[in-house]
Formats: sequence, structure tokens, C-alpha cells
Amino acid sequence: MYYYLFSIAAITIVLLWLLIRAIKAVAAAQQVDWGKTWLNYIDGLNRLFCQHYHHLQFTSIDLPPQGGAIVVANHLSGVDGFLLIGATRRRLRFLIAREEYERFGFSWLFRAIGSIPVDRSHRPEIALLAAKRALKAGEVIVIFPQGTMVLPGKKFKIKRGAFWLARQTNCLIYPVFISGITGMGHIIRGGLSRSHAKLVGYPPLEGSEETQVTYLQTLFEGKMEPV
Repeated sequence: MYYYLFSIAAITIVLLWLLIRAIKAVAAAQQVDWGKTWLNYIDGLNRLFCQHYHHLQFTSIDLPPQGGAIVVANHLSGVDGFLLIGATRRRLRFLIAREEYERFGFSWLFRAIGSIPVDRSHRPEIALLAAKRALKAGEVIVIFPQGTMVLPGKKFKIKRGAFWLARQTNCLIYPVFISGITGMGHIIRGGLSRSHAKLVGYPPLEGSEETQVTYLQTLFEGKMEPV
């Protein structure tokens, strides 16, 4: 009887010790203040998840320390947004298709981090106006200008919302190229399949809008050398 109780006590102590260590590790991994303690812990947990499960490697996305900015990235899977959060030190607000924003099990998180739903079939300009207000308030907006997940080698047309926002707010556009994703083309599998993810941040876009569009098409098709 005493041996049984001792074993239970020992296991409980070990589990508590492991839990405390895990909480400390998550706390130490936090790099962004999301305004709520529980969100800050999710930030730390996400960074550990990206680093250890998806083996995330990245070059710095050279965002300004404050003020509005627009991040544009290619879109390969459902894990892309988590990787971008794991590679930056500023709060990111994503423009996300409404059907994904309302996906069961994730809507609470998208809402908590301030994602902006885009109703692509009915007045999508409402989302752009919300993003414009956020940029003028000094926030960072993330857009996947391909509009959907596009696998390497596939042709696509760049949507112009990011350029409209840049003109309206005088904010710079920062391109990011994502690669190394195992579950490409899938929302849930993209997060569950272990990857060797890589994010490369590029300097802000310059030149005419057409020049910038061509640059992004070349970058997102994987035809540009890393910086």
C-alpha cells in the first residue's frame, strides 16, 4: 500500500516538474506582446512548435520597429501564417478568406490575433478598408497576394490589394518567400506534417507597380536567388 502511494506521489512530482519546465520554456520563447497573457503563451508555444517540429529557419524580415507595414508572402499550406508569426517580432494581422476565418476549431484564434476576414464573393473591399485603418494605426498587415494556395511551378495572377493599401497609407511592402513545407496544398496536413520550413525576407519593394508585380511573380515562382 505504501509503495503504491509512494509511486503515485513520485509520478505526480515528476509530472509537475515537467509541467513547470514546459511553462518556463514557453515563457522564455515569447517574443511579442499580444496584449493578453494567454496569447503571449501561445506565441511562445508557436515559436517552439515552428522551431522544433517544422525545423524553421529564416532570415530576418526587416520590418520597422514601429509603424505600419505590409508583408506579402507566397501561400503553400495552412501552416504559413504560424511560420510568419514565428519569424517576426511584431504583431501580425492577416487578411484571411472568410471561409477559413470561420473554420471550426480555429476561428477563436484568428479572432483573438486580430485577423481580418475577406468575403471574396460579397464586398471584399470591406476587408481592405479595415486593413487600411490598421496600417494607419501603425499595425502590420499580412497578405497572401496569390489569393489561394499555389504549389511551386503553378501559374498565378498577383492580386493588387497590397499595392492599393501601400498607395493609400504610404506603407512599404515586404516580400517573404516560404519553402520546405511537406504538406503543401493542405490546410490541416500542412501543420501536422513535419517540415524543414524556410522563410526568406527580402528588401521592401521599389519601382512602379508593374515592376513590383513582376518581381513578386518571379520570387513566388522560386526563380530568384535568396538574399
